[in-house]
Amino acid sequence: MNDRIRHLLTQMTALEEELSVALHEQETSVFYQIKGKRIEFERSIKEAHCRLKMGFFRWLVTNRPQNLITGPIIYGMIFPLTILDLFVSFYQATCFPIYGIAKVRRADYIVFDRQQLEYLNFIEKFHCTYCAYGSGLIAYAYAILAKTEEYFCPIKHARKILGTHSRYARFLDYGEAADYEAKLEEFRTKLAKKE
Repeated sequence: MNDRIRHLLTQMTALEEELSVALHEQETSVFYQIKGKRIEFERSIKEAHCRLKMGFFRWLVTNRPQNLITGPIIYGMIFPLTILDLFVSFYQATCFPIYGIAKVRRADYIVFDRQQLEYLNFIEKFHCTYCAYGSGLIAYAYAILAKTEEYFCPIKHARKILGTHSRYARFLDYGEAADYEAKLEEFRTKLAKKE
């Protein structure tokens, strides 16, 4: 990787971190404060949320029929998701220490905080819990797989692919064979550090 690309990647990473901090500051300054695991809204906002809450029967009558019909299919996915969770967590717990890779924190990806939103009824909160688990689990598994790919084969593909992870941009270019083994060891050394 040439110095210009390395410099641009460093700038991109810094800007992404700055944007994340700015977005978080905007959210917390306007609506809520995070106190430990609790999220506290200003009293007036909390009261407004309670007034907006839709009761179960009204929600059931106004809900789209296709959402109710496909519910068993959607919630049936809990079985493969749970199996994925078990296998990916087991893989990381057993193999990452052997490889010397810093573990991915599950709690950074699977977050259950929507239950504290007063404008959601219990069914909507249940939906949010399921979605938070499913999408968080996929992101968690993706992060583990990204570190695995970086450990074993940090080489970009010849063809452009969609949906690359954040580590991919720093991978070796396709066909970049000079000092491959030494560069691979550099990647592996960096993986041992916590991020």
